Amino acid sequence: MAQPHDDLPTEAARFVLPAHFVESDSLEVQGFITSALRDLPVDATNRDKAIRLFEAVRDDIRYDPYCFALDEDSYRASRIAGAEAAFCVPKAILLAACLRAVGIPAALGFADVRNHLNTPKLQELMGTDLFIYHGYVQLWLGGESYKVTPAFNIELCERFGVKPLVFDGYHDALFHEFDEQDQRHMEYVNDRGLYVDAPMAEFLTAFKETYPKLEEFNRVRISKDSSGYDSGFAKEGAA
Repeated sequence: MAQPHDDLPTEAARFVLPAHFVESDSLEVQGFITSALRDLPVDATNRDKAIRLFEAVRDDIRYDPYCFALDEDSYRASRIAGAEAAFCVPKAILLAACLRAVGIPAALGFADVRNHLNTPKLQELMGTDLFIYHGYVQLWLGGESYKVTPAFNIELCERFGVKPLVFDGYHDALFHEFDEQDQRHMEYVNDRGLYVDAPMAEFLTAFKETYPKLEEFNRVRISKDSSGYDSGFAKEGAA
């Protein structure tokens, strides 16, 4: 694992080490990183690595809003690294772990967002268009901080006419306010701040209280899952 740097901005210094969920020192995370960075030259910069890791988490793990795991252990980066599909929180946890592992400070961020293009099925299960605890990552490069969310894979964006999120290493990559047809898309309504590690007990309690029908949907799905895969995250496509 890369060592912390002495010249980090003060606010970034506490976001460099492994944590219980942000397992930047796990073999599974290291394997994910090796695969993601395999085509980069040996002299690649941290900016190059950050861009490539963002793209790998965004596209190699398909976004699926129905695949909430209901147990805390499924949100450890070592488990998420092997998932085929996940939603924004586990994808943010994995990206933060990957960035810390290559020496880039990365904090977990959480915000409440309103999805103006929510699908009828998900809207019915959630009972609202407000997504609480949307997960994103704040990282530091060259003394500057950037906020990024690797949630929506490119295929999903094309399918729903949503502008893909692209991180160029110099600008934030957060959800767009409007889609390709200039319809309202995502609206950030409350930022819950930055975390060294994922507050999973707090998150799961709030999720169960806010979305009881979606929680029951996932409880039934998990009980019927006979795939043998142990991450707790679904392999089905978003609808």
